[in-house]
Amino acid sequence: MNKHQRLHAAIHKQTVDRPPIALWRHFPIDDLDAEKLARRVIEFQNAYDFDFVKVTPAASYVAEMYGGELRDAGNREGTRTHVRRVINAWQDWKKIEPVANDHPIMQRERDAIQRIRAGLGKDVPIMQTIFSPLSCARTLAGDRLIQDLREHPSEVLHALQHLGTTMEHFAHCSIEAGADSLFLATQVASRDVLTPAEARAFGTSNDLALLNHLGSHVDFILLHIHGENIYFEELAKYPVQIVNWHDRKTAPTLREGKKLFHGAVAGGIEEWGVLADGTPDQIRAQIQDAIQQTDGFGLIVAAGCVISTDTPEDNIRAARAAVEISAVHRIKFNG
Repeated sequence: MNKHQRLHAAIHKQTVDRPPIALWRHFPIDDLDAEKLARRVIEFQNAYDFDFVKVTPAASYVAEMYGGELRDAGNREGTRTHVRRVINAWQDWKKIEPVANDHPIMQRERDAIQRIRAGLGKDVPIMQTIFSPLSCARTLAGDRLIQDLREHPSEVLHALQHLGTTMEHFAHCSIEAGADSLFLATQVASRDVLTPAEARAFGTSNDLALLNHLGSHVDFILLHIHGENIYFEELAKYPVQIVNWHDRKTAPTLREGKKLFHGAVAGGIEEWGVLADGTPDQIRAQIQDAIQQTDGFGLIVAAGCVISTDTPEDNIRAARAAVEISAVHRIKFNG
């Protein structure tokens, strides 16, 4: 099976020669330059031969588009911290308008995708990262978002519509540049952050508008549900083909998630205590457990989120080798 065939089979819960696998990470500092980001992404893929490439642009690129000021946080995630937020008063939501396709940040990320596609060829699925409108809003406003959506809901809803349009523009730029799939990250779909009514009114409705617009333009969409105590059952109904969450930290388990979701579940590896700081044996054990939970069908082996920038190479190689070993064991067992 080639990479496209393997992913297609996993999405449709069909037999695969081995479980697909992909890991992804930030490349801090380099991700502010299209050529450098592309080079690092290509090097990472060439080193480990994953079944798809999830491109992770500079953290908070949405804030960059709207004039926020950020600096490198110097953390293991490879993200950035805000020096100045875009939204600093509830009236600022009124200023949010769609970002045009010719915006410099939009073009920087388009250029990166073009370079990655040229470097990897057509046989490697390339997935660009976009964010749910509500996740974009939280990036712009930080912790004040929740207060504003409760006290000034109409202004926030107006901004969410425009942020959705910005993500549509960004996605189309990426698709035109060579991306054939999308990674939609939602970072606010948690009971710890929103009530069920708020999640529906501010999250679900805008997510579905974005997904319904983009779904026919790509091979598949992976939904990443970030955080704990998540609204999994509600988001499992989204028109996406893969769902990824912190299955080693929060409910549901992979086994439970597979029953609730029509497509493929992506996960099985805990990215910090095991992948970053654990041993190859621990990694192999988690991957074997993930395969057992799902019977090897409808599974994409992945971490719960981005992996640490200092994850040992030996651990990544152990994860990559584990899916090959599982295929050999299956052949022996079936034989």
